[in-house]
Amino acid sequence: MHIAITGNIGAGKTTLAEMLAKHYGWEVFYEAVDGNPYLAPFYGDMKKWSFHLQVYFLNSRFEQVLKIINQDERTIIQDRTIYEDAYIFAQNLYDNGSMNETDFQTYRGLFNTIMKAISPPDLMIYLKADIPKLLSQIKKRNRDYEQNMDPEYLKSLNALYENFKHQYDHGKFIEIDVNHMDFVDKPEDFKLITDKLEKTINIGTQLKI
Repeated sequence: MHIAITGNIGAGKTTLAEMLAKHYGWEVFYEAVDGNPYLAPFYGDMKKWSFHLQVYFLNSRFEQVLKIINQDERTIIQDRTIYEDAYIFAQNLYDNGSMNETDFQTYRGLFNTIMKAISPPDLMIYLKADIPKLLSQIKKRNRDYEQNMDPEYLKSLNALYENFKHQYDHGKFIEIDVNHMDFVDKPEDFKLITDKLEKTINIGTQLKI
């Protein structure tokens, strides 16, 4: 089974993926953040590095999905999806002028080709978080290149995420509003999430006792 967590920067995707993996005995496939040579330069000059960064993420996500497709009967939980790369981040960079028309069309052509070779997740989990929540969690994790994150950048991404959730038709999709949740320190909040998952998909023997 392939489960994917989607959501804006700082929404809590990695933390939730790790908690669900521990709870159910799943395996996490992480976003390629550590070791990404374009990420820090990108936040310093988005126009210069936007195409490089998005192609890097697209390639790493494609490699992940191929591994997931070819895996055995294990359940994989993926931290961010290939759909977000194209429909959220690359689209936003094009919309705000940080990626030019030629680069964007080249990128979308590559993405469309990849789409013919892969399957969607069995379940998409969308973590909805407003700007104050995102900024608070970004500050807590203390990544140097994120500390001057523009709230307007996060706001534009959130708008695209809201469009994405209404247009996504590739499979099962659930939304979890995490604005007033603390699923790390409040077991009752984490249980709300697992209850919602178990009502949506048949986890069955994957459950840990």
